[in-house]
Amino acid sequence: MEKRPTFREKVLAVFQGKNTNNIPWQPRLEHWFNVNRARNQLVDPYQSMKLLDLYKNLNCSVRYYYGEAQDISSPNTFIHFDYPPGAGVFEFQQGDDIKVIFRSAKGEELIGKKRLGEWGCSWHYIEHPVKNIEDLRVLEDIVTSVSYRFDKDFYLEAKKAMGEWGEIQFYWERSPFQRLFLQYAGIENTIQLIYDYPSRLQEYLKKAEEAEDSLFEILASCPVKILNFGENIDGRFNSPRIFNQFLVPYYQKRVQQLHKSGKFCHIHMDGSLKPLLPYLRDSGFDGIEGATPQPQGDVSLEELKGAMGEMILIDGIPMLLFLPEYPLEELESFTKKVLSLFSPRLILGISDEISPQGDIEKVRFVSKFMEINQGGGGSEKKIS
Repeated sequence: MEKRPTFREKVLAVFQGKNTNNIPWQPRLEHWFNVNRARNQLVDPYQSMKLLDLYKNLNCSVRYYYGEAQDISSPNTFIHFDYPPGAGVFEFQQGDDIKVIFRSAKGEELIGKKRLGEWGCSWHYIEHPVKNIEDLRVLEDIVTSVSYRFDKDFYLEAKKAMGEWGEIQFYWERSPFQRLFLQYAGIENTIQLIYDYPSRLQEYLKKAEEAEDSLFEILASCPVKILNFGENIDGRFNSPRIFNQFLVPYYQKRVQQLHKSGKFCHIHMDGSLKPLLPYLRDSGFDGIEGATPQPQGDVSLEELKGAMGEMILIDGIPMLLFLPEYPLEELESFTKKVLSLFSPRLILGISDEISPQGDIEKVRFVSKFMEINQGGGGSEKKIS
């Protein structure tokens, strides 16, 4: 009997462009697990499991390894960001709020605030540190003073922990523009910078991007083959003008640099996509992670396939279908449609990830479907 490929081999085969019927099933389960553990709502047999045990029990591939104590929203796993003495980003929790102090080597500070989600497993900014054009100078001093290092020990830990359950990949901080847009200044202030201070904004972005040259040298030389640009692109905010002016040239430069070193690159685009469909292939990415089709997103599977061409779809099944109120027949039918349209350029997963309210047994349902159908290899067997 021919040996079935491991999840790690399946993932690599997709990125290497092999015409494979062994599509990997790789849902992201971290948020479901962390929230339900915090709520004390994990039932047997999941109560006593660690996260990797959950993946193995459900027979699905692992995409990201964070370590047992790591915040999944943190990009500082494989890459560490080091600051000069006295400088850095310092966080102080105050109830459900986290005060964030950005301090330059000169001692100048910017103050922001995050708010934790209900169960302390997520957060969002409620006060951005860059509030006016003068603050941009302080931020520039901070981001241009960063040095980077690859954590080889963490890589070896991840390699041992994941084994054949997936191919190691990771994300780091967002691009300079997206960090400004979503973290440092916020959407409203960044748009004001675009219109009121275009030259100063371009000057800041140029310096921030140049400061990343050493980071990308590290990424290009590191042993990890698959790298994710965790950008959280949303066409409602990243309009075609913003996307093409501030992001596409950056992506083209960095993806080309990483491709020359033999890396595969994908980008996280988990918001509205319809306005950006004509431009999805312009940046040179190998794939798109988190693209969310209807009924949850704003594009059909057919529109998404037409725009992506031979790019790899990473995920593809809307999270809504894993909620208890959606029938298994609809989940199975949608899974078949994703496989039919995108195989072999597909890493099947949940767009973006399963909700804490999701039915985890539906993940097992898809696992059984993929096992019976050998990764979407054409069989139409039903799941008992």
